This record gives sequence, structure tokens and C-alpha cells, in this order.
Amino acid sequence: MTTAFDPIVLGGKRLASRVVMAPMTRSRAFGPGAEPTELMATYYAQRASAGLLVTEGIQPSTVGQGYPDTPGLHTSGQVRAWRTVTDAVHNEGGAIFAQLMHTGRIGHPSLLPDGLVPVAPSAVAAKGQVFTHEGPKEFVTPEELTEAEIRQTVADFADAARNAIEAGFDGVELHGANGYLIHQFLAPNTNRRTDAWGGDAEGRIRFAVEVVTAVAEAIGGHRVGLRISPGNVYNDIAEDDPTEVYAALLDRLATLDLAYLHLMEGPDRSLTARLRKAWPGTFVLNPFTYPDATGPDALKLVEDGSADMVAYGALFLANPDLPARLAAGGPFNSPDKATFYGGDHRGYTDYPTLSA
Repeated sequence: MTTAFDPIVLGGKRLASRVVMAPMTRSRAFGPGAEPTELMATYYAQRASAGLLVTEGIQPSTVGQGYPDTPGLHTSGQVRAWRTVTDAVHNEGGAIFAQLMHTGRIGHPSLLPDGLVPVAPSAVAAKGQVFTHEGPKEFVTPEELTEAEIRQTVADFADAARNAIEAGFDGVELHGANGYLIHQFLAPNTNRRTDAWGGDAEGRIRFAVEVVTAVAEAIGGHRVGLRISPGNVYNDIAEDDPTEVYAALLDRLATLDLAYLHLMEGPDRSLTARLRKAWPGTFVLNPFTYPDATGPDALKLVEDGSADMVAYGALFLANPDLPARLAAGGPFNSPDKATFYGGDHRGYTDYPTLSA
């Protein structure tokens, strides 16, 4: 029987276990340039005993930023700064993928330079507010991407992936979940286009397919993961019946020999089973345990074949040595507000950590 503590080969690298640290926004790239800091190198190195670390969301372009103090991978300075992080993780024997996250309509002009505004598949504002340096602000109506801008955005993802490899990452995870740009193209309430990038399932999956394909061509499919969250309502997403679009998406991506598919699970475990069956490669599961943090019971998901790897979020924040604690059956520190919230610096006391 395979367990979560057995090794697995991912992206051509042998991982010590199948325990993954899920990506979680921390907003610690303080200062100009959206560059990683020494604090971030320490944070990831402390957690390097995970079989795989997936970073917080990293914007692939300036306009892809949707939260304060999140890091990028689109300048030479950012590449150099990320090398400090990846070296720290590798020195501890760990493996680390960069999560590339374009937030799309989730953001605010005050977070962007040079008069930029958030962009999206369609000019549809999200309900709710975003945190900025001046406090919470209502989401604005984004600018609808033109055909040329879509093509440029695909290229931005590929360039950021190349930068990730230059910065020493073992691979990248593309964020197609939680209501950000790739997810916005997949969902019918945020993608109201009538051209080839919208409409039916084939049109709505096109952007995701082209981004994944471009990144796989840039750095090799074996170093590319994709995260999805079918039916997740986060960030004002509505997918009443996601089965058709995600079945079509997985069918189109199945031949690319990707490193993994990472599912942020919703309450419908039957959908998880269908996607698991449909995906021919490594299947990473971030299980639905709301309102509790994912705990040691999730290890059984590897043992019973529901997943090849299991991802932990909040529990990794409070327990940097989480794999050892899971193997020993505890004890576990419980995440408190100061740990669970990304606003533990610079006064963002209500800024939630996202299992992004």
C-alpha cells in the first residue's frame, strides 16, 4: 500500500514524500520592485521538509497583481531575489514550484502603476472588496482583454515560467482556481465573450489550454502543474455545473504529460472521483475540510488511492515541521489569527491568507 510518506518522482525529481505545502498568499514582498525578501527565504526553508513546496501566488506581469506586497517573476531583480529563496530551500533538501497567479479582475488600480487597471475576459466587476495599502476598496469593473492582449498574457505566463527556472525553481504551478484570471475564462458568469475565447465549453477552456501549452513548451510539461477548483464560488465565481467544461479541459491537457493536476476540492467528493479517474498523471488533492484545517485524516487519501499527493495549507503555517508531526501523529500547533492571516505584517489585520 502506498502511503503519503513514500517517495514519488515529480518533474524529473525524486521527492521524499507525497505531502505538499499548498500555496498561500502571505504579502511579504515589501518595498519597491515586488521582490522576495529574506523573510520569505526563511519561511520556505523552514518548511522544506515537505515533499513539495508550492509558493504563494506570483504575478507573471505587472497588471497581474491583485493584492498588496505580492511578489512577481517578470523582472531581472525578481529573478535574482527568488534565487535566494530557492537556494535556501534546496540547501535544506527541499523541492519548490512557483505558483504563477494572474488575478485578473480581482484587484484595484491603486495596486497598479502607470494608470493600469485590472483586466478580465469580460468587463464584469466582482462583488466585494479588495485590500489595498489604503484599506478595503470595492472591486472595479475590469477592462475586457482584446485578442492581442490575450496573446500577450499567454506569452507573459511563458516568460514568467522561464524566469522561474532561471531563478532555480523545480517547476511551476499555474493558478487556474479560486476566481483568478484562468478561472475567470472558465466560468460562465465572468466570461461572457462571444468570440473564440468564450461561449461554449471549448471556447471557455481555450485560454487555460493555451497558457498551459505555452508554458509546457517553454520549460517542459514535466515541470508544469495546474491547479483548478471546479464549482468554487470564491471571488464571485458561479459554475452551476462545472462537469462539462472541466472534462473538456482535462481531455485537452491529458496529452501534455504535465507534472501534476492539483485539485482544490469542493464539497462534491463525487466530482473529485470523476476528475481523478479522468486524469492520467499525478493527482494532487487539497481536500475539502471546511471549516477545519486539513488534518492527519487526509493522509488516508493517498492510501485509498483518491490522490497521489495531498496538500496542506493552514496547518503548515503553524507547524513548519508538519511532515514529521504527521508521521508521529502529532502534536500539532493550531493556527491562530496571527498565523492564519496574511495580515500579520504592516497592519493588514483583516487580510485573509488564501490557500491560493
